[in-house]
Amino acid sequence: MRTIAFAALIFCAAPAGAEDWPVWRGPRADGTVTDTGFALKWSATEGVKWKLPLAAGGHASPVVSKGRVFVAGCNEETKARTLACVDRATGKLLWEKTAVVSGLEKKHGENSWASSTPAADGERVYVTFLDAPQARVFCFDYDGNKLWEKTPGEFHSQHGFCSPPLLYKDFVIVNCDQDAPRGQKAYIVAFDKKTGEEKWRIDRPNKLRSYCPPVVLEFAGKKQMVLTGSKCVTSYDPDTGERLWIVDGPTEQFVSSVVAHNGLVLLTAGFPVYWVMAIDPTGQGNVTKTHVKWSVKNEGGYVPSPVAHRGTMFLVDDKGAASAWDVKTGKQLWKEQLSRSKHHASTVVAEGRLYHFADDGICYVLKAANEYEPLAKNVLGEKVFASPAFSDGDIFVRGAKHLWCIGK
Repeated sequence: MRTIAFAALIFCAAPAGAEDWPVWRGPRADGTVTDTGFALKWSATEGVKWKLPLAAGGHASPVVSKGRVFVAGCNEETKARTLACVDRATGKLLWEKTAVVSGLEKKHGENSWASSTPAADGERVYVTFLDAPQARVFCFDYDGNKLWEKTPGEFHSQHGFCSPPLLYKDFVIVNCDQDAPRGQKAYIVAFDKKTGEEKWRIDRPNKLRSYCPPVVLEFAGKKQMVLTGSKCVTSYDPDTGERLWIVDGPTEQFVSSVVAHNGLVLLTAGFPVYWVMAIDPTGQGNVTKTHVKWSVKNEGGYVPSPVAHRGTMFLVDDKGAASAWDVKTGKQLWKEQLSRSKHHASTVVAEGRLYHFADDGICYVLKAANEYEPLAKNVLGEKVFASPAFSDGDIFVRGAKHLWCIGK
């Protein structure tokens, strides 16, 4: 997701109606795409508009905004955590900035030292890294100038760090669920996007590591900030940080993001027990016994996030089994083994098609339907751990060595 070099800025404005992919999981933070014209089939040599070598590694996804692609990374030799800006039309590196140089913290073997996807608002781009033991939040403008940096507090986890920023109104919100040492807290913090001033802070329950960015959803005209993590599913008022409701469990640890569909919050989790679950978000207080609409134990996955389309939730688990679920009833409609490779990337639905990237770089394209129907199997020839970005007919894929742009 990163690189070294410098080039003149070439601005490429997207046509009217086309969507950028400015944050984790896209403009609605749920893996859905309204643009059209995306490739169905490609290979390492066919259908590739450009590919850019990356000097800094990581699992953070690319984001797309105002003709630019932003990628975060870690150069393991120099220990520099970087943010790179790439021209979306040509694949040329426009700039790369070092946010912080810090030792390589202990992490899980399937994590990276740059796993937090940046967030862009059209003027500024935000990125988080761990400068152990401190979590760090950085704000750059689109020319690469650092506008501010903040340290919300310490972060401790034996599995490393990941916390994609959430943008909401004038806030940039960062989740720091952590294995808090005695006397410390796990927390979520909202900063002013322009100044970095702290606006509110949440004391998180249970004090257990998770890697789930909050998602702001709207139900019955009311905004809710919902996330899994730390042995619970929780909703907060995103303007104040006040807790609205909580569901205990269903498990201990979480990685994937929730999605909203047909008035329900949908999730898949986690460790040590997998669950698939739907929650009615209209309650108040502890709604564990009253607002869980359905749940299925020992199904679903841990890392990849689900996607929902026309009344059906689709997901792939960490071991490559894809499945479809009726959102209203929780009935499993189909389940098929895509591959024997692991899956870390989250699913995207575009033009009625599901795009599942496996770790080995093969993308399985299926019809987003209530019956299993494979459409294509595309071999990139490079490992892929990051979720893709879809924008205006282009698919941006961060591989282990390159940033790819795939188009018709």
